[in-house]
Amino acid sequence: MAYKVNPEVCINCGACESACPVGAISEQNGKRAIDAAKCIECGACAGTCPVSAIAL
Repeated sequence: MAYKVNPEVCINCGACESACPVGAISEQNGKRAIDAAKCIECGACAGTCPVSAIAL
């Protein structure tokens, strides 16, 4: 199960995208989104999100 971004909480700061070691995060419709096929479930993105918008 890949991590997911809650679009209602995401402030689109890009911290998660920079932290992702496999490039699974991109901007979509003004928010960040995680590609489940690329996500390795390392949690780096969740640890860097300043508004806790990312969870399993």
